[in-house]
Amino acid sequence: MQTSSTSTAPTQRAAFSWSGMGIALLAHTGWGAYPVLARYLQTVSDVPSMALLGLGNLIALAVYLPFVWRRVDKRILRSTLIWGFALVVVLRAITNLLAARFTLAIYIQPITLMTPLFVALLSAVLFREPLPPLTWSAITFSLLGAALMMSDDVGAPGVTLALTPSDWIGITLATASALCLAIYMILVPRTVQHAVPGEAVLLMQLVTLTIVSTGVSLLIGEEWVRFAALTPMDWSVFAAFVFGVLLGANLGQIVSLRRLGAPLVSSVMAWRLIATLALAALLLGERLDSWRQVLGALIVLTTITGYLWRQGR
Repeated sequence: MQTSSTSTAPTQRAAFSWSGMGIALLAHTGWGAYPVLARYLQTVSDVPSMALLGLGNLIALAVYLPFVWRRVDKRILRSTLIWGFALVVVLRAITNLLAARFTLAIYIQPITLMTPLFVALLSAVLFREPLPPLTWSAITFSLLGAALMMSDDVGAPGVTLALTPSDWIGITLATASALCLAIYMILVPRTVQHAVPGEAVLLMQLVTLTIVSTGVSLLIGEEWVRFAALTPMDWSVFAAFVFGVLLGANLGQIVSLRRLGAPLVSSVMAWRLIATLALAALLLGERLDSWRQVLGALIVLTTITGYLWRQGR
């Protein structure tokens, strides 16, 4: 379950603090690790996808629930807005997890980083809001950078995408996941207007994902016995997935958003790509093997960072 860096907080700018920025970078590091850890657990550890999502969120919920249950107003559960969030979160989490099964983690993150651009486009289409400056330029450069990252180093002057049918499925799922996240980000200000606290949003996410993913897993007959065959290394990755991402990154972004505000936290969102590239190389052996791929990564990093900094101003 990956939420946006703008979830559960107002969009106004808060005072800068180094501790808040450190927490924000840790949260972004967690979300950068998400596709790597998810891919490892599904393809190396061979854990069934929905079972992974179900057990992971169940453990995160069990740890989180005792700390927030008394503070959450149960009447919020009657809000149609919170259930709308639940639906978007489920779609986002499932497509994001399955994308990591079908394609490389280093292919997923550039698409995820385009979420703010999808937000701008959807806001323009659905609410007739004006597009922020340089949105189309940012889209063009982001697509160029992503294409270079997915290119094949064949020595030819042109760019040839090194994608298999499985990669295309994963990229399609990653795009659908980014669109769901964009819808989530558009809904976020509505929770602020309705005084829905961040803790309640996170609690609803964990509850919904636990119930839905576990139910789907049992319905399609996934083999949960696979967890009994995991090695210590597999369990270490699973622990990082649960406590570092599902719980830690979510809580980290809530804290950093309250200290810094959404514009500043979002402005360093491109750090996720750096985290993905580093961990993918270490854990999965997925690397950028050519100067074109490195150039593509630099284009994506520069474009998204510049775009978000400009909007934050």
